[in-house]
Amino acid sequence: MAKSWVVVDGPSNLGLRPPVVGGVPGCYKLAGAVRDQGFLQRIGAGDAGCVTPPRYDREGWKPGDGVFNAEGMAAYTVKLADRLTKLFDEERFVVLLGGECSNLLGPALALKRRGRYGVVYLDGHSDFRTVDNSPHVGAAGGEALALITGRGQADLTDLEQQGPYTRDTDAALLGIRADDEYVGDVTAAGIPVWPALKVAEDATAAASGVLQHLERDELDGFWVHLDVDILDATIMPAVDSPDPGGIDHAQLVELLRPLLAAPTCRGIDIGIFDPDLDLDGRYAAELTDTLVAALS
Repeated sequence: MAKSWVVVDGPSNLGLRPPVVGGVPGCYKLAGAVRDQGFLQRIGAGDAGCVTPPRYDREGWKPGDGVFNAEGMAAYTVKLADRLTKLFDEERFVVLLGGECSNLLGPALALKRRGRYGVVYLDGHSDFRTVDNSPHVGAAGGEALALITGRGQADLTDLEQQGPYTRDTDAALLGIRADDEYVGDVTAAGIPVWPALKVAEDATAAASGVLQHLERDELDGFWVHLDVDILDATIMPAVDSPDPGGIDHAQLVELLRPLLAAPTCRGIDIGIFDPDLDLDGRYAAELTDTLVAALS
């Protein structure tokens, strides 16, 4: 049966450090930039509107205070999960336009309310920073995989007493660079890892390996998280932490297509693209073309 796409805007930038003193991360404009490329019409999706986040406010935060914007992020996670729960009840396939990586908390919570779901984490970084492997935490965008697997402060990891939202055994990480700081902790947790170089060698094989890992009887399905810094910095520089050694657009399409087409996939969130760093709109157009191709 063909999937019924629906697009939701989740323009939260709460989990990123400011690009400059007094500034705010521009990734909250991602949804608008992609919509401006005719995304909804091109994939034939319904429009489920926007879940508006609270104000970005890092004033007074200092290292050791925990995750900044945590109170607002927790409230936003529940608000986003409530919107997605209604769409999941209607058997819709959700495309969540971010935003940054802490947006994943919303779908992770919504799906945990329903059962046991996995997460495919597509990212140039492992986002597995915790107080156990770093001097302090702060930016949830760099901690999102750790948070959804229950590592971190309870006001984010155990909302509605549902934590952890994703078991270690039900996650997969793809796209990290060879020098990732926390990959040892990820593998020690039992989360399988496909580095960017391995994905680039054969993206179809990587997707097949992930599906083999997640399409198990004890799982009710899975969600895909896409941080566009999985793309090489020369291809996608309009992100907060562009790094060399990533994959290209064709490889990303090859990776995404079988994952999103799987009957047990419930949706995808896309984050980190920053239109403020895309002055002529070129990167928004290329990203939208890739998303359309992956969903076709």
